[in-house]
This record gives sequence, C-alpha cells and structure tokens, in this order.
Amino acid sequence: MLRRRALLQSVALGAVSALAGKSTMDVQLIRPGDAAYRDAKLGYFTHYDAQRPSAIARVVSPADVQRCIEIARTDRTRITARCGGHSYPGYSTADGALVVDVRGLNRIDVRADGTAEVGAGVLLMDLYLALANAGRMMPAGTCATVGISGLTLGGGIGVTARAFGLTSDRLVSARIVTPDGVLRTVSAAENADLFWALRGGGGGNFGIVTSFVFRTEPARNLTTFTLQFPSAALPSLLSVWPDWQGKAPDALTSTVGVGSGANPYVEVGGCFVGTPANLKPLLDDLVRRVGSQPTSRRETEQGFLAAMERFAWCRVNDGSCKPSWNGGGGSQSRGSYVATSRMLTKPIADPQKLADIFKNTPHSYNMIDALGGAVGRGPATAFPHRAAVASIQVECTLAAGETNARRDMGVARDELGTMFGATGYVNYLDPQMPDWAQAYYGSSLTRLREVARKYDPDRVFAFAQGIA
Repeated sequence: MLRRRALLQSVALGAVSALAGKSTMDVQLIRPGDAAYRDAKLGYFTHYDAQRPSAIARVVSPADVQRCIEIARTDRTRITARCGGHSYPGYSTADGALVVDVRGLNRIDVRADGTAEVGAGVLLMDLYLALANAGRMMPAGTCATVGISGLTLGGGIGVTARAFGLTSDRLVSARIVTPDGVLRTVSAAENADLFWALRGGGGGNFGIVTSFVFRTEPARNLTTFTLQFPSAALPSLLSVWPDWQGKAPDALTSTVGVGSGANPYVEVGGCFVGTPANLKPLLDDLVRRVGSQPTSRRETEQGFLAAMERFAWCRVNDGSCKPSWNGGGGSQSRGSYVATSRMLTKPIADPQKLADIFKNTPHSYNMIDALGGAVGRGPATAFPHRAAVASIQVECTLAAGETNARRDMGVARDELGTMFGATGYVNYLDPQMPDWAQAYYGSSLTRLREVARKYDPDRVFAFAQGIA
C-alpha cells in the first residue's frame, strides 16, 4: 500500500499543493514499472493489452474513490472506473488514464427484507452465489466475470428479463461519488434525476458508483432449454420467432443464436421460470411454427445457481467462474472479439435478408435476446428501448485480425440499421457506431445531457462516447 502522498506524486504532481493537509489514508497504486502492473492493467479483452493506463488505483472504500476523483479534477487527469473490465471499446483500460479499480468494493449483504446491498466491484457469479445461499435471485447477465456496475448502469439485459425486468429495474438506491467529490445517495427520494440517469444512462458518465441496493426475488427452480435447428430452417425461424416469443408468457425468455458461414449453427435457447412440463407445449408450438424438427433438444429443471452456472459454462466450487487475470485466481478465459448491436424494433419483414446478414458476416456469432414482458412494463428510467422486441448483438472473432473484424462487423451493423433503425444497446458500445449518442440513448438523450451538465459541468468524466 502506498501513502496518499505517493499517489499524488506519481499521478498528479500538480495537485499536491492543492490537496496538502488532507487525509493521508492509504490507496494501493500500481504504476508502469511496478511488477504487478502488467497483469493489473488487463481487462477482459486481449486486443487492448497494449494500452497503458497511467496508474491503477485499487480502492477499498468510498473515501478512496473520492481521493482519486479529487486528483483527476485538480490535475485534469483522465479517470475511468473498472469493475469486470468488459468494455467493448477498451475504455476501462484507456491509455494514460487513472483507472479506479473498484473490485475491492465487493461486499454483499442480503437483508431479511429481500433487498441486497451489493458493492460496485462484485462480479456476477459471486453475486449469484451469495443470493442463492440466502434463498434469493435477481435478473442479470450470463457472463461470470461481468461486473454488476457496468451491467446495471447500462440497463442489464438477462435470461429472466421478461419475467423480472432489467437489472436496473431492480435498483432501489445507489451510492455514487460524483465529479465534485461528494458521496451521494441516489434513489426515488434523493437526487431523483441522477437515480433516473443511472438506470440505463451508461457507465462512466456521472461519477463512480460505490454500492447498489437491489430488490431481489425468492429463489425458485428454472428450466433452461436449447433447441438446435438445421441451418436451412434459419429463415423460417427468424420469421416466426418474434411473434412466438411475444405471445409467450413472461416466464419465458429466449435467445436466437446464429453462427456464420454457408451452413450456420442455429439454436434457440433460454430460461423458463417454471417446470419442463409447462414449458414443453410452448417449445412444441415453436417447432410447429418453424416447420422443421430440431436436430437436438434439451430441457433441464435446475435451481437458480445451477442455471446461472449453466449459462456461464462454469462451476463456482472449482474456481472456474473466476477471472484468470488481474489476480482473479480462476480459470475463466479472456475474450478476443469485437461486437456491435442494434435493437429489433419491429417484425422481421425480410427473414431471408436477416439470415444472409448473419451467414455472410465472417467469423461471427449473432444473438437476438428477447425483451418485452416485464421489460416493456418497466419503470420510467433512462433505458430508452422499452418498446423493442429484442436486442441484436453481432460478435466477430479476431481470426482474420481486428481491422477486418471491425470492417465486417460494421457492414452487418449498417445493414441491420437499414432494416430496424439507428438504435443500439449502450452496454455493447461500438466505437464506430454512426450517430452513437442517438442510437444508444434515443429519447433519453436530451435529459441525460442535462443531468451530465448538472453533476459534471467541468467534464471530469468526458470520454470518446461519454454523455459529458
């Protein structure tokens, strides 16, 4: 641990005199040249490994976060928060930035009233384990090493979204250090404008959250399922899936997954809050509509934690759900792909064209994640896509290099935009997204900019795709 004076001297020499006489509490700081720097600076994606933050501050308290923001304000140092490090454009490991690593803020307290206080540094599988141990559950994502902070701030699409809403819809309150260095509580009753913005306004825009309080649900058994269809059935599947999913009960949330190539991998998978017996007629109806029998079909009833392990392809009891980088101590692998998104805003009028986009995007895997249900009826928040049928994500591996992957991904993104409109999901940030602010924030953009000007008039948290 380094004393605060060392932190100031190494990151923001110009701020020393302005901060003289303040508290000398410790912050662990890792700088270029330190033995731990090479691993500490890594995020989830391998293609950003060459980026060099000016320092990584490992914070363990809101006061630590306040000191880091004070430094950034005084010396005009770029500052960024990092939890899971899954930023698609690599913003949480940016060159020259002071990276505030919040993983030390990892306390989870599941209360008797069914709410859970969750530190901003908690990763999803650690949250699921704590909730399951307390007999609770809540909607969130499927990647074990995604951080609760970024997921929540962007909205939070997950495999039980139609039943229980977005992750951000479950937010009761949060604690955030705003750019002026003040630790604030935000809720429907306190700083309500900022509370609105934090539920869908994107990470890194309004300060650094230190903790959340969520409403949870009693844990219950879930039925996970996967149906793999012949590749020739893809246009038919795309034609019937939106209506089938839209008319299904809220208990059912599904995803269409399509690999690229002349004979793509085609599947429908998801989660049903209920038993296999009640799910079976719904899946039978999908098969009937598609007009082609699946080549494989699986329905498995599981407890909440086991279901989340299944989606994450890991087990909490053997360390396989923990990161293999940044001292995570586990074996979860890192990512080597780029991604973009659009929102499915209307019925698929030309399923063959959509099938061709997926098939013809090299080295891609494409996902259509259902919305509607509880998401469509959700509270008034900054998340702008309540009326969307689904989100569409296009992931391209780096098999042919990053430049080619981004080019091919961009072609698919623009073709999808022609079909469904200039929209996108802020948690799948694409640095080349045309008119990105309107795409990600839609009708919420004007109000979000007002909130940003109010809380960050000096643009402390400005970045390439930041609201400020």
